[in-house]
Amino acid sequence: MTGLGRLCFPAGRSRGRRYPELPHPYRSEFQRDRDRIIHSRAFRRLENKTQVFPAGVSDHFRNRLTHTIEVSQIARTVANALQLNEDLTEALSLGHDIGHPPFAHAGEDELDRQMRRFGERFDHNLHALRIVESFERRYARFPGLNLTFEVREGIVKHSRDFAKGEDPAFEEYLPGLRPPLEAQLIDLADEIAYNTADLDDAFSAGLFGIAEVCQAVPEFARLCGDVEGQFPGISDRERFQEVLRGLVNNLVSGLIEGTSSAAADLNDFEQVRQNPSRVASFTLETNATNRALKQFLHHTVYYSESMAEERRQSAAKIADLFEFYVAHPDRLPENYAESLAHSPVHRVVCDYIAGMTDGYFERCYRQALGGSSS
Repeated sequence: MTGLGRLCFPAGRSRGRRYPELPHPYRSEFQRDRDRIIHSRAFRRLENKTQVFPAGVSDHFRNRLTHTIEVSQIARTVANALQLNEDLTEALSLGHDIGHPPFAHAGEDELDRQMRRFGERFDHNLHALRIVESFERRYARFPGLNLTFEVREGIVKHSRDFAKGEDPAFEEYLPGLRPPLEAQLIDLADEIAYNTADLDDAFSAGLFGIAEVCQAVPEFARLCGDVEGQFPGISDRERFQEVLRGLVNNLVSGLIEGTSSAAADLNDFEQVRQNPSRVASFTLETNATNRALKQFLHHTVYYSESMAEERRQSAAKIADLFEFYVAHPDRLPENYAESLAHSPVHRVVCDYIAGMTDGYFERCYRQALGGSSS
């Protein structure tokens, strides 16, 4: 494996901020973006947003904030090993989930269903862009966080590419071109983080045993054999944790090696943009392991009977509260009611609910509709 310093996106080549600012004496532009994201309200709200398991089941399960920290740790490790821009990578990883609504993907799917009734969509990446562009109000000189172009581009393109004319909201973010390699790392670091963390939390929740994972994920079985030979007689919990550590290490190493190999013929960061496909990638073996993990989690965890019922209840509550506010816009907070002068009520309601934490949603639900929200 060789470093990819030649593909590192240089901070000095940034396309800048929407509203020009003087440079900081000792922080790079991407370090400033990182700090602005960390100090934003949207980032703090991640602490009370569901990752997979709802709050109250266990104090030890991940939430959207701890997941974000784990993504950042993995992405920074990969960027450092490949000699890429670690500051840009960190800013992107910390901001990649700030557009998620309450109740994880069940919340996102239901908000999208509600918006489709009005001929629109809900996309958490677009919502994240709107957060950093306008919803955050911390500065007197400009709306939003005034992040650099590359961080805003990475927020909307870290997980997918789009063609010219595909989405007017994204048209300024170089449609048809790949984002910098640092942004491409985020989606795969995200997969490593949530696949292994969800496996960990679901094992703690008793949704499966070690033998079931070994049967479904060959690499897990191989690592389990190594651990049993090295630490005979340890508990199942200790065995699982040792295997999980090895699994994270192998997935991260596979991302580093796969990306290094895919970038062998590229000479600079501009060629990354022009490449016909994404450069960040797993090795073939690591990709197979990652895919097997995903399939196991979908069958055993995400679509298990208990989780399916939780998602159904969450989606139903979001639908109820959405309809309530559309019918009663006078019950919206003052700052959202002001937006009704230039935005349709369904868009304002969607923005309001999307910004809620799980706990705040539950309070609003009880106040608006009464009764128990459980």
